[in-house]
Amino acid sequence: MSDAPAKQLLHVVFGGELTDLQGIEFRDLSKVDFVGAFANYAEAHRAWKSKAQSTVDNAHMRYFIVHAHKLLDPATDTDHDHDH
Repeated sequence: MSDAPAKQLLHVVFGGELTDLQGIEFRDLSKVDFVGAFANYAEAHRAWKSKAQSTVDNAHMRYFIVHAHKLLDPATDTDHDHDH
């Protein structure tokens, strides 16, 4: 067994009220609830589950987990022109 710390795999949890249960468009972006950033999926899932359960009475409220570590890989960043 290794004592090395686990690699951080950034996950972001957020949610809000949707305009339509079939889509992912938020009713009001200014009211989106950013729950937080988490070092791994297990921590993010716990936060997501807590929020989802606390808003179960509102069918239009949905929370999501974004696997941000997959979006932040600098090796795949080909957008070098940030001035436009």
